[in-house]
Amino acid sequence: MKTLLLSIGLLGALHLTGLAQKVPPAPVGVQLYSFRNQFAKDVPGTMAKVREMGFREVELAGTYGLSNTEFKKLLDQNGLKAISTGAAFERLETDVPGIIREAKEFGARYVSCAWIPHPGDSFTQFDADRAVEVFNTAGKLLAQNGLSFCYHIHGYEFQKRPDGSTYFDYLAKNLDPKYVNFELDVFWAKMPGEDPVALLQKYPKRFLLSHLKDRKPGTPGAQNGRADVETNVTLGQGDIGIAEFMKAARKAGVRHHFIEDESSRSMEQVPQSIAFLRANK
Repeated sequence: MKTLLLSIGLLGALHLTGLAQKVPPAPVGVQLYSFRNQFAKDVPGTMAKVREMGFREVELAGTYGLSNTEFKKLLDQNGLKAISTGAAFERLETDVPGIIREAKEFGARYVSCAWIPHPGDSFTQFDADRAVEVFNTAGKLLAQNGLSFCYHIHGYEFQKRPDGSTYFDYLAKNLDPKYVNFELDVFWAKMPGEDPVALLQKYPKRFLLSHLKDRKPGTPGAQNGRADVETNVTLGQGDIGIAEFMKAARKAGVRHHFIEDESSRSMEQVPQSIAFLRANK
């Protein structure tokens, strides 16, 4: 691995100088989880492909066997800036200092959490209250250390409470916006039947980050946070209305967008998604 890293370091400057002249910057960033299968086989090569697509900003999803230092070096050598890094709910409960240390090692500004533990497919008031306590506490500590915390919605939060509101409404009301905001994954908003644009309008300035992914038309909805990853299609080819979302996001205060394509076709689809975004500015 050290040999591979050294090779990237020796050749990177000339290679990336040429790329910088040929490839215009992508209009948004990418969630590196999109290329998890490729990273598992070849970390330096996959990182170089991310750069070749034009990306400059990324959201992290693990380091694929490398140390944080080694992974950060690869990011730097490829001209990629880590905007956000993930943190598991359990670590937010027990190890906020460790999360802060790692985020700073990568130079990330945001920390996101993508799952609130809950039994089976049902999200309950107990689960929501637990999340409010953990997120508000962790978010305050993160803010005191110059980091912004966002909870990444996953669909199950839109299950109904007894009063007819959703658990997401409850979270938005009870999570302190000074310390906790949201990452709007448009796919996971659409799956339980929500309108991503309507969510932006209902909760302006609360969605600081977004995941851009499109959904194959005809995909059945769900409120359990689960779906077939092969229903992720190229942006603009699905039923979410990405162009309309991007226009609304500019007004609603979204600061960073990340393409996320969980399908087996991500290496082919992501460049097509970039082209769609460029054509629909």
